[in-house]
Amino acid sequence: MSKKETSCSFCGRPRSQVRILIAGISGHICDNCIIQAESIVKEELNDRNKDSQISAPLTLMKPQEIKSKLDEYVIGQSAAKRTLSVAVYNHYKRLNYKVGKDDIDIDKSNVVLVGRTGTGKTLLAKTIARMLNVPFCIADATVLTEAGYVGEDVESILSRLLQAADYNAKAAEQGIVFIDEIDKIARKSDNPSITRDVSGEGVQQALLKLLEGAEVNVPPQGGRKHPEQKMISINTKNILFICGGAFDGIEKLIASRVNRQTIGFSNSEQERVDGESLLEFVNPTDLKTFGLIPELIGRFPVLSYLQPLDKKSLRRILTEPKNALVKQYTKLFEIDGVDLKFDGEVLDYIVEKAIEFKLGARGLRSICEAILTEAMFDIPSKADTNEFRVTLDYAKAQFDNSKLAKLKAA
Repeated sequence: MSKKETSCSFCGRPRSQVRILIAGISGHICDNCIIQAESIVKEELNDRNKDSQISAPLTLMKPQEIKSKLDEYVIGQSAAKRTLSVAVYNHYKRLNYKVGKDDIDIDKSNVVLVGRTGTGKTLLAKTIARMLNVPFCIADATVLTEAGYVGEDVESILSRLLQAADYNAKAAEQGIVFIDEIDKIARKSDNPSITRDVSGEGVQQALLKLLEGAEVNVPPQGGRKHPEQKMISINTKNILFICGGAFDGIEKLIASRVNRQTIGFSNSEQERVDGESLLEFVNPTDLKTFGLIPELIGRFPVLSYLQPLDKKSLRRILTEPKNALVKQYTKLFEIDGVDLKFDGEVLDYIVEKAIEFKLGARGLRSICEAILTEAMFDIPSKADTNEFRVTLDYAKAQFDNSKLAKLKAA
């Protein structure tokens, strides 16, 4: 009678079918089972580490510290920075605060930022999320529709936040969501809609439960393309929502409100509010008149504004912040071993074009790309080039031949 071959106590494979079989006191284990066990242990430890990091109190900076950090990345907009710093501090202070049996429950401080395109709304939200090291996502309100209609459900916003949190629901529940173009879902008239307004008032209604704080079943991969997927429950009570919008034309609503008192009572033009500073007088009434429903406005207790950027601010944006455009392009050329230099008058020319196109800080990059594209195409292939200087004549010639200039002319 032949002796029975020794086998792995876990998978049952005999010695002849494995490379290594390690003997223990009461059994054996093969190399395949050891490798599988190692991956299971690593995964389990990673999950525990993530949970411990989430359950630990957030390292929270004071409002003045938050503003100082914002100053490193965002030029100007002092009023918006101060308001946002206080709102973020109060929000995360609230998360670290344990409510007692007979204690006070503190509500969320969701924020609305009103300002023209390119004034820094998205950059402010991004910078704060990076600073606090919390999950962050950007959602575009223009693609949202009511459930059952073509477009994206409002729950898709949380799907993106969940993806940013690496599918860790606890981390996502402490994240920040920036909803851009919130003004584009304003209802078209001041009267409640009788018919369906699936991309305007209907979306505002659908957003209410997310903003207030509710248990929402979120499809991890997005809702409509994968209907069979398992839902993940997320509580939005501790998610900070920051909304931004240009609210084009709201200055007229503000002007009609704040200047109304002076008309007919004084001949002094100085008593009337200047058009460039109108946004600092924005209040919830103006948002309601613009087309946001009162229920939505009520869920954004913090309202701030961003002033249009002047020449001086745009010039500083090009060179001063940590991630200034000039520094970014200098680094791109440096990687190829080329020292990039801009003449001072070139930077002034870029600023003038940005103001002409009325795109704010966002327009600066488009203009820089138009000027430098040809150089970025040719120089990497030239081994003997170690310095490139951008003169005013070169900048004007490149920009005039660019698609951007031709579009403007058309």
